[in-house]
Amino acid sequence: MKIVNRTIIKIDEALCDGCGNCVLACPENAIEIVGGKAKVVRESLCDGLGACIGDCPAGALSLEEREAEEFDEGAAKPAVESARKATLPGRGSGCEDGPAEGEGGCPMALRGTGAGRLGSSKLAKRREMAEAGRAGLRTGAGGEVEAPGRPQLSNWPVQMRLAHVDSPSFDGARLLIAADCTAFASPRVHQDFIRGRVTLIGCPKLDERKSFVERLAAILAAHNVEDITVLEMEVPCCSNLEAFVRQAMKAAGKEVPVKSVILGIEGEVQG
Repeated sequence: MKIVNRTIIKIDEALCDGCGNCVLACPENAIEIVGGKAKVVRESLCDGLGACIGDCPAGALSLEEREAEEFDEGAAKPAVESARKATLPGRGSGCEDGPAEGEGGCPMALRGTGAGRLGSSKLAKRREMAEAGRAGLRTGAGGEVEAPGRPQLSNWPVQMRLAHVDSPSFDGARLLIAADCTAFASPRVHQDFIRGRVTLIGCPKLDERKSFVERLAAILAAHNVEDITVLEMEVPCCSNLEAFVRQAMKAAGKEVPVKSVILGIEGEVQG
């Protein structure tokens, strides 16, 4: 990629609190949360226009002139189109710039000041809690030990179709590939399955198999994943999820240990 002197987003890590608003505000997928801080991980997809600046509540974003990868408009357009097609739930979604669009949601590329935000559940705090969970601790604001039940999600986004193939979070990761419904079937999913893992979710009935397999295969090909846990529901429409994962492994030419777990509709582990 050609290196040129141009305008690009600058992120002040001292001010960044890892809220993730800039990730949602960037339809080109140029920004990610890495180590609890926002980073421009794909310089060639950042157009340098600064559309994300107003979405940062901490004032950590600005524009700077420096040497960076040349803006790749050809690569950015598909990313924007993908974000435009992805939708959020309609009512109560926080889409404040107009009515919901499409089948139940406002376009992510057109989100307003509150659409899809992580709110008070900051990714940085989630990462801290996930680390505490790995050590067997639950600590509150005052340092006291709390009961289990804290969120353990340490990566974002989690939807397979939105996952960034080149995200450093996949390096050496223990993956959890979970069916969408599993998180609602048991209150223990965070503690028993998400804790200590990088999570990706999807629906083997509603997601298009080809795109699911291709995205996961690209992730596996680009990173050395330690192992994979597949979390399915007992219902028939969930039964293809492990097959999707194994097809992706074959396409990537990778052999990764796979463990399959099935949840009953009442949240009990069946296998």
